[in-house]
Amino acid sequence: MTLPPLGSTMRPVRPAPNVLGFYDGRVDGVRIWSDEPNWLDDGAYTLGICTYAIVDGSQALVYDTHISLPHARFIRRTLEEMGVTSIRVVLSHWHDDHIAGNEVFKDCEIIANRLTAAALERGRTDIEGGNPPIKPLVLPNRTFDNSLRLAVGAIPIELRQVEIHSHDGTVLLMPDAGLLLAGDTLEDSVTFVSEPERLSEHLVDLQRMAGWQFDRILPNHGSLQAIEAGGYDRSLIAATQTYIRKLLACRQDPDLARQDLKTFGADMFAATAAEYFAPYEAVHQQNVAAVLAAKADR
Repeated sequence: MTLPPLGSTMRPVRPAPNVLGFYDGRVDGVRIWSDEPNWLDDGAYTLGICTYAIVDGSQALVYDTHISLPHARFIRRTLEEMGVTSIRVVLSHWHDDHIAGNEVFKDCEIIANRLTAAALERGRTDIEGGNPPIKPLVLPNRTFDNSLRLAVGAIPIELRQVEIHSHDGTVLLMPDAGLLLAGDTLEDSVTFVSEPERLSEHLVDLQRMAGWQFDRILPNHGSLQAIEAGGYDRSLIAATQTYIRKLLACRQDPDLARQDLKTFGADMFAATAAEYFAPYEAVHQQNVAAVLAAKADR
């Protein structure tokens, strides 16, 4: 297989005023790192990934640094060509496909919640030795707890810490725009279960998120068409809640655990913003296995 250069299939989009998206992946039959299993292709590119920048005048805030240094350079070059001279970075959580481009922004303020900073420090050896490696791993240089208010030019921003998908999530709320940048807390087709023993806690914070005021959602993993059209409606929260509850039910229902994703999520796909995407079949099987294994470990 001939692999295209990293970043060469990136598609910039403008999902909302003052918001740029940098979308890559979901290209039929294409991988960009290796034919062998690896986090970049299998955890990000095949499923589709979009990171974001909020821009007002000469200021920009980058929400996640993408899946490689070439991707991050593309983002920075695009912003600088727009006249941006001041860049800050916010990390949504500690997973590889969200922090791989940090080195490109090492001269900028890189903001993360304290749990993300600690997870990156703990995981440094594995991250730098991964496939592909992220080396050197550039750590955040500003941390916060619970929430943090910022401004990008005249645009107010609020970072909120949540435990959904991972213990260290940070989502970004643009209150004036009614927009939530959700990181991996919400995902289309379905959430990727990385901490199966904490799914009940994830449901608690999903319910908390459902009480917030916003109209549209921009996740990091979703369809290009939905993101380009302005994101997802709030039913993506309900889809995630439904899916997690059914995953937990697999512990008591072997027949449910054996279903493929198309069957398992049929009602959810029919009634919410989440859409069936075949590569998520593998994610679903991993999710079910992780949930059942977590039960066995108790």
